[in-house]
Amino acid sequence: MELSTLDWLIMLGTIFSIVGYGIWKTRSVNNVKSFLMGDKDLKWWTIGLSIMATQASAITFLSTPGKAFQDGMGFAQFYFGMPIAMVIICVFFLPIYYKLNVYTAYEYLEQRFNLKTRMFTAFLFLVSRGLAAGITIFAPAIILSSILGWPLEQTNLFIGILVIIYTVAGGTKAVSVTQKQQMIIILTGMFIAAGVIIYKLPADIQFTDALHISGKLDKLEIINFKFDLTEKYTIWTGLLAGVFLFLSYFGTDQSQVQRYLSGKSLNESRLGLIFNGIIKGPMQILVLFVGILVFIFFQFKPAPLHFNPGNVEAVYASENAEAFKKLEEEHLAVFNKKQAAIRVMLDNMDAEQSEALKNSISSVHALDAKEKDLRSDARALITATDDGLDTEDGDYIFINFILNYMPVGLIGLLLAVIFSAAMSSTASELNALATTTMVDFYKRVFNPNQTDKHYLNMSRIFTVAWGCIALCFAMVASLFDNLIEAVNIIGSLFYGTILGIFLTAFFLKWVKGNAVFVAALITETIIVCIYSFTDLAFLWLNLIGGVLVLIIASIIQPFMLEEPEKPGFSDEALDSI
Repeated sequence: MELSTLDWLIMLGTIFSIVGYGIWKTRSVNNVKSFLMGDKDLKWWTIGLSIMATQASAITFLSTPGKAFQDGMGFAQFYFGMPIAMVIICVFFLPIYYKLNVYTAYEYLEQRFNLKTRMFTAFLFLVSRGLAAGITIFAPAIILSSILGWPLEQTNLFIGILVIIYTVAGGTKAVSVTQKQQMIIILTGMFIAAGVIIYKLPADIQFTDALHISGKLDKLEIINFKFDLTEKYTIWTGLLAGVFLFLSYFGTDQSQVQRYLSGKSLNESRLGLIFNGIIKGPMQILVLFVGILVFIFFQFKPAPLHFNPGNVEAVYASENAEAFKKLEEEHLAVFNKKQAAIRVMLDNMDAEQSEALKNSISSVHALDAKEKDLRSDARALITATDDGLDTEDGDYIFINFILNYMPVGLIGLLLAVIFSAAMSSTASELNALATTTMVDFYKRVFNPNQTDKHYLNMSRIFTVAWGCIALCFAMVASLFDNLIEAVNIIGSLFYGTILGIFLTAFFLKWVKGNAVFVAALITETIIVCIYSFTDLAFLWLNLIGGVLVLIIASIIQPFMLEEPEKPGFSDEALDSI
């Protein structure tokens, strides 16, 4: 699709303004402490928005509406445990980090345990966040390149190089100050998108009608009380497993820890975390609801049989073209019948005719099921055409709507939202990866006695290096079923073990370094095996990992050799890193 000149101006103007602002605002950064920690002057609202922007990658705004379109609002349960996790972090984690004046969360582990435990935990973070950084670049790049016809490699490079430029220029402060602007643009864009969709509904379809249709088609069900360990999103995964995921992510993941350690004070950081815990859930519900509105819009406007245009082009160029066109004709016929059935259902709701209402709802459900079957048949044809093609098209739904139905100008704004989100989360990840590499490995082990200027230059070099690694991964990565799940799955494979190490450090004072190190190795092996060989929902891996480290470390501690007492780091030593 060709973008208008106005859309190009709005999109590129927004993106380059943010980059320029970040470079200008942090032009005075000239020492390693400012580069890695900022000037420790951030207010709570900047911290809160920065934390939200770090988590809210482009994946959030591409995948989440598509997930709601296909599965409804149930994904919102994923965030139910976040406020609980924020309170726990404010009470137990933050005071320790501030008291020790650490640069990374993993420094504390050497003081509490030993160097190998610190390095192993930091290594797990580097692996998980390094992979996730590649996906946060690749996710918007592959979709935008497919939709807009841009070459994938150039789209990857465009996002990656822009992020590297301002992250290298200003470090953690550049990340935080730009994320505030990016988050404002993101939230504004999503509210505008919701308003435009409601405006574009047929004149005789009111907002309340849209809610009725969504409800009758089971799209508005948020809470699922079913206790099934293979079910991804239930109230139990949110309140139990989700708490462990968020404790690990916000409490031990350096990409988040670095955001609130740049706060002006302990109280400012606490307020920033609480702000995030309160606002993030409603924000996610807003993004999901935009997906529901897109679903309602396509009940009255013909939707593509398959939303990934690249896959459709591949089928059209194959011997399966006629079969696919036949499916499209059937799909259009089902759409017409379904639209008529929905209007009948709404008429019966107004007339309160219970039996007629029941029949019309049943008819809509039957046609909805038929539509899903046709989409499944289309995916089968795509696979038959080329089994290397990814047939999951949920990540393309929202961007398809933006490009085909949004007014000129707003298309550019919403594309800027997607790019801004990709840049904000990737910048945080690169900054955290560089900081961990510098503080926990290079400065601590490999080259401990260099000048401040040397460490500043090396921090910038590590930022570029991790940016290149992320770009390389982005170039060879392939789409998961859903991109937002992909990032959470990667995190869940490691976060439970990382969290278990920290929980042992905080609460099991009698457990020493050797025991927790062995327990972490055993636990990580078990977690990988569980994920590889069972159907357990991935969120439970966080809870299982955290609990396993605690249990195994407690059991094996009495059998471990006595460890010599060590003085650990003084505040002065930590401050000099």
